[in-house]
Amino acid sequence: MKVRKTLYISLLTLLLYVAMSTNTYAGGRGYYSGGYHDTTPSGGEMVVAAVIARPFGIVATVVGTAVYTVSLPFSLAGGNESDARRNLVYSPAVYTFNRPLGKF
Repeated sequence: MKVRKTLYISLLTLLLYVAMSTNTYAGGRGYYSGGYHDTTPSGGEMVVAAVIARPFGIVATVVGTAVYTVSLPFSLAGGNESDARRNLVYSPAVYTFNRPLGKF
């Protein structure tokens, strides 16, 4: 039980560290009040993207595909099949497989 608690605390600490250390600028260079700031992802951001974000993205793509398949008859009847496909399958897949490493 103590190991599980330690693991949870370590994971929470890591997530908080990553959330506080990531840049909020999109693109290679961002502008802030003091001038231009380089927003190239750091090594830590790339590690988090590869170890945490990508596996969660794969799970989201698989779960989204399953939900899309189950809801397909209802989506077709409601006329929003393309919206369901885009939001449940396409968006998680693009986030997982087409996004540069370290970019959130």
